[in-house]
Amino acid sequence: MDLGISGKRALVCASSKGLGLGCARALAEAGVDLVMNARGAEALEAAAQQVRDDFGVSVQTVAVDVTSHEGQAEVLNAAKGVDILVNNAGGPPPGMWSDWERDDFIKALDANMLTPIAMIKGLVPGMIDRGWGRVVNITSQSVKAPIAVLGLSNSARAGLTGYVAGTARQVAGQGVTINNLLPGIHATDRAVSLDTGVANAQGISMDAAKTQRCASIPAGRYGTAAEFGATCAFLCSQHAGFIVGQNILLDGGGVNATL
Repeated sequence: MDLGISGKRALVCASSKGLGLGCARALAEAGVDLVMNARGAEALEAAAQQVRDDFGVSVQTVAVDVTSHEGQAEVLNAAKGVDILVNNAGGPPPGMWSDWERDDFIKALDANMLTPIAMIKGLVPGMIDRGWGRVVNITSQSVKAPIAVLGLSNSARAGLTGYVAGTARQVAGQGVTINNLLPGIHATDRAVSLDTGVANAQGISMDAAKTQRCASIPAGRYGTAAEFGATCAFLCSQHAGFIVGQNILLDGGGVNATL
């Protein structure tokens, strides 16, 4: 399928690895030039060079912490005129409700709600002026089904979801769509971290921990960054202009819900 976005330009945040890189590669395969962002310069440039080599698109890198005001300013300056924005940031650490203080919530809100909003406010006006744009926010399956130990993430990502629900409907008439992708467990560094925690806590092997987790997923496996990226690329395509303000689960059926 021709996604109809060859020659367009996209900013993909936190794209040196994992789901962000999956999205960057899928967009590049569709002929989209990229601005790739991540904190670690070495890993970011290595990932960007691989994208250049594999797909022949232009890739600009911005190695900053996009959750900081200084980092946001640098990324927004580099991304002027982009047609596509993919917001992404790692989630806050797990814990218990009784452990979190105000500063913990502020950090979570800055990373997982206020930063993507800043990117939207900075780049969507230009999309509106040009009459076309796509925004995809990578959030979490916890927006649909909260995960108790991830209360900081539940809170911040739910806030972003509420913001997008209204904003998406305000800009859709100007040719700009905003949607959210809600990942379940995928074969990324995050999965390795989670499986390591289970293995250590239960005194089992990593393979056993993964098998145990896969048993809770109807699809029976972890998702891949490539298939996640392909879904993102479709939402950014010419075919997705009537998909507005939606929360799309990619969780292998893990969230047990009718709607």
